[in-house]
Amino acid sequence: MTTHIGEIAALITAVCWTISAIIFESAVKKVGALSVNYLRLFIALIFLSVTSYFSRGIALPIDAAAQTWFWLLISGLFGFVLGDLFLLQAYSEIGSRIAMLIMSAAPPVAALFGFLIMGERISLLGLSGMSIIMLGISMVILSRNPEEKKIKFNRPLKGIFYASLGAIGQASGLIFSKLGMGSYNVLGATQIRIIAAVIYFTITITAKKKWPEIEVALKDKNSFSKIIIAAIFGTFFGVTLSLIALQYTSTGIVSSLSSLTPIFIIPAVILIFKEKVLPKEVFGAFISTAGVILLFL
Repeated sequence: MTTHIGEIAALITAVCWTISAIIFESAVKKVGALSVNYLRLFIALIFLSVTSYFSRGIALPIDAAAQTWFWLLISGLFGFVLGDLFLLQAYSEIGSRIAMLIMSAAPPVAALFGFLIMGERISLLGLSGMSIIMLGISMVILSRNPEEKKIKFNRPLKGIFYASLGAIGQASGLIFSKLGMGSYNVLGATQIRIIAAVIYFTITITAKKKWPEIEVALKDKNSFSKIIIAAIFGTFFGVTLSLIALQYTSTGIVSSLSSLTPIFIIPAVILIFKEKVLPKEVFGAFISTAGVILLFL
């Protein structure tokens, strides 16, 4: 069993991210992506600090080396700022299901970054997997107009663009986490990543005078309760488990198993949001996931 700790952690990560995506979608539509992202990071940091105190004897990652801080701070800026902020904005534009499908492009991006930065190899089979991933995504977000005989996006371009930036951010965050974490404690590593994002958003919110929006979100009891639940599943459990997975297995396997979210989320949106899902969209989700798996065989 111990030889599969990384794989199991990555699989549970996909489940956690599915739950958080569903909850975050409704919260973002009510109080906005910036408020949701900022509050959920603070909530997750509190849970991580309490857990770290009881499990390690220290509430904050003061035992981390300077190099660890450096790479994980960068990871937090890419993963939580670029990645998650744009992902949350995509939820309000195209919904969590389509946004998470586009996020399945993160593994090939991570593989490319792993090749360029860490020297990880990409096989011909892996290159085929990349092509299949993009095919699966294209099946869902592109459609042909019979009258004009043109292929065009069937979802708002802004939402697709946001989700694409989210995928780039997530992939970058994974690579920098791998570089900086090493054998360092996963709770502390997650805290450092979140601290980087909290500092950035605090400066941004202050500069743009967005504190009234944060106050509105805090007073909206329904939205705030959703943010708390989603923060526990997505940021506390999900991100921590993804880092545990990175310590026990390769970046590619972590990306592959955690990318199952587009499949897990289909029955959820049908049951909860009563969303109509076309057969080609289900097929596209399976195709993109198969491509991710093929990428790292």
